[in-house]
Amino acid sequence: MSVNLVVKNVSQVTDRIRQIEFADVMDLSLPSYSAGAHVDFDLGELGSRSYSLIDWAQPAEKPKTYTIAVQREESGLGGSMKMHELSVGLNITCSNPSNDFELADIDAPSLLLAGGIGITPIISMMAKLNSQGRSYKGIYTGRSQDFMAFLPQLQNSFGENLELFFDDQKPLDLQTLFKDIDPATQCYLCGPKGMIEVAKSAALTNGLADKNIHFELFAAPEAQSDDQPFEVELSSTGQVFTIPVGQTIIEVLEEAGVDVMFDCQRGDCGICQTEVISGTPDHRDVVLSKDEQAAGNVMQICVSRAKSARLVLDI
Repeated sequence: MSVNLVVKNVSQVTDRIRQIEFADVMDLSLPSYSAGAHVDFDLGELGSRSYSLIDWAQPAEKPKTYTIAVQREESGLGGSMKMHELSVGLNITCSNPSNDFELADIDAPSLLLAGGIGITPIISMMAKLNSQGRSYKGIYTGRSQDFMAFLPQLQNSFGENLELFFDDQKPLDLQTLFKDIDPATQCYLCGPKGMIEVAKSAALTNGLADKNIHFELFAAPEAQSDDQPFEVELSSTGQVFTIPVGQTIIEVLEEAGVDVMFDCQRGDCGICQTEVISGTPDHRDVVLSKDEQAAGNVMQICVSRAKSARLVLDI
């Protein structure tokens, strides 16, 4: 089900980051959401793009607006540039909110780590933890202060519960961050794939259980210069599909009318995980552990490709 929106306000947060506020075109209440949720915007020929909803207080039951922040990526696929073209009064549609990055409803401390524009869902999560009086620590890291969004508001809202790190002044040491961590801690990671992989490894090394580590990429992994077409065979029908450079397995199968389960299309939710019967996957997700990736028995078909000429999948 789609939601019809109108742009209510646009503001520049940094040179590259723009905050956009939307309301229902009929000024009705919008579908409710929980902290960490996102919506998918329909960008026509460019497809859909997911953006986390920002709320500086615990999300309302019947919100009147949705707020997102979009970082402009000149070298990307065009989605962020399209979003930056939005101005007050323009209409756009989005999906109902969904949440693959939900706060665990358990009595345990939380550690929330955001890299770059990955701060957007973390804001709503810290706000909810604040409102509930729960124990948490927020970590926000980026290349420099100039590239990082909402710094004054973050410090005013979360105070000593938030610590800032800058690569050019005060770089974050992830091993130190996770050293002596309470093993009951729920850890939430949002940012670039590389940061998530290193942080997850440091958390596991220092005693956190895998089930206590939650993560969300803020963008799908980009195409690589050495990508090549490959074939996918469906074990149930014997059908063979060519996956060209620039398209994912899911996109090709969807176009052919094959019903597959998926959600995030970024390689972080695990819903599209599929058994590999033969062939060698080229893993690009953050869901599987290094050992699981090396085994090659399963893959996330929303982002991962193939190192072999053909994959036979249990579909």
